[in-house]
Amino acid sequence: MTELATQRIGFLGAGAMGEALAGGLLAAGVPRERVRAADPDAARRETVSRALGIASGDDNAAVVRESDIIVLAVKPALVPRVLSDLRTALGNALARPLWISIAAGVSIARIESELPSGARVVRAMPNTPALVRAGATAYAANTAATAADRALAQSFFECAGLAWEAPEESLLDAVTGLSGSGPAYVFVFLEALADAGARVGLPRDVAQRLAIQTVLGAAQLAHDTGIHPAQLRERVSSPGGTTIAGLARLEAAGFRAALLDAVEAATRRSRELGGS
Repeated sequence: MTELATQRIGFLGAGAMGEALAGGLLAAGVPRERVRAADPDAARRETVSRALGIASGDDNAAVVRESDIIVLAVKPALVPRVLSDLRTALGNALARPLWISIAAGVSIARIESELPSGARVVRAMPNTPALVRAGATAYAANTAATAADRALAQSFFECAGLAWEAPEESLLDAVTGLSGSGPAYVFVFLEALADAGARVGLPRDVAQRLAIQTVLGAAQLAHDTGIHPAQLRERVSSPGGTTIAGLARLEAAGFRAALLDAVEAATRRSRELGGS
């Protein structure tokens, strides 16, 4: 974190995820004057500047010139155009900063093709809980990235939650299927659990609050104790009790198999979108 705090960090794109990551940096102690953003949307720039107190503008090239780390946070379809415009404006100077891309499905090779030879690139897959500093991010670096670059990337994403360096880029598709898409699976589960509570007589607002706290608490218990989820499940599943009866219905309905299929389907789709 000490090393990260000495870097000048520029964001190309100031959307929700870019804002979340910038906010994580500030919360971790990176000085505001070392963080800046570029975005073509004036309203978006104003929102981010007001919320975080960082400088913003519409000139991508200016941000690149004045940054040691560039976070590529534009929509995936815009990456080639943004990088091409920067190459025209800055040429080989694009090889100087460390590039961190959070553009979903855009491969390291695709980014490298738009940058000078030797550019250091880290590709990452964060998820939406980064918005509340509880994200899960996996990243992979190209061969030009140094150990120091990878350490910076680790520190960068730890500002928004858990960070894991994948030993190979291809694993980011599996990460997309699990933690990238995973929050949506949890939201569906929360919705269904609250609906079930209302169905058996609870006021709807109470059912929702209980469902959210139950999921939050269960995840916190697993996280803090380090006990395998199967063991935790067994601890609350007394023979002949209520939990066993409920779990039996979930298994009969294919709950576990549906989750396995969901992660596999999302992983396949990620590979298709990335052309891998």
